[in-house]
Amino acid sequence: MLFAKFERCLYTRSPLVEVICQLRFPAILSIGSGEPAEFQEAVRHDFPRYAARQERPAPKITGLGGPNPTVEPQPPITNYHFISEDGHWKLNLTQNFISLSTLAYPRWEEFARRLDKPLAAFIATYHPDFFERIGLRYVNAVSRQRLGLTDLLWDDLIQSPYLGILGEPDVDEKTVNKCAVDIETRLSDGCHLKLHAGPGLLGGGKKDPEPKFILDQDLSSAGQITAEEIPQRLDQLHQYAGGLFHGAITDELHEAMGPVKAD
Repeated sequence: MLFAKFERCLYTRSPLVEVICQLRFPAILSIGSGEPAEFQEAVRHDFPRYAARQERPAPKITGLGGPNPTVEPQPPITNYHFISEDGHWKLNLTQNFISLSTLAYPRWEEFARRLDKPLAAFIATYHPDFFERIGLRYVNAVSRQRLGLTDLLWDDLIQSPYLGILGEPDVDEKTVNKCAVDIETRLSDGCHLKLHAGPGLLGGGKKDPEPKFILDQDLSSAGQITAEEIPQRLDQLHQYAGGLFHGAITDELHEAMGPVKAD
């Protein structure tokens, strides 16, 4: 089952390593024409650290399939960073999107509350006509060491559809160097899912050599989305994320993560 029905809970040993919400809008050139002082004033008490970086988008390729395709470099875009005092929360603002990310996800209601004020400040300052895409991304990394499950296989903890050949009884996972499942599919109500699942090393293994099981789900909703529609769209994506996660794990992993019933 892709999206399992579940009783909502919080995990005392959650595998979440990052949660990101991004809202894209038609380009507002004034965002890159000068430092966003008015916006910063509205958010700086929650995000006091500030930095600006120049980023160059991927080149635009035209004429594919023809005799003379061309590669057109794109002009750099300024990405403004607003970071919380503890460094766990970050706002990003460019001429095309605003995003909120965290390395210390508490629960959905708190994440939505943290997004509400800067999003309202953005809308009041820059007046976007509509939003083109809303994305909600959950990156999970299951650690058998942290959960005391080093004697178990991934097959004991993750449901077979997300394991590839690791779900086959005659495959020794110690002999498999790389195995991943990557999915892109349309969902109902104009939503879309992009999913990566498989063992991997966080940060290339430079600081932590233990392979984790990565379950990276990127859910999105597209169209001409008004500001009033954002809460309902985000709640829908959040529900999809919860159902997919619970459909991907076994009861043994669920219990090992220390579920606590959510209020």
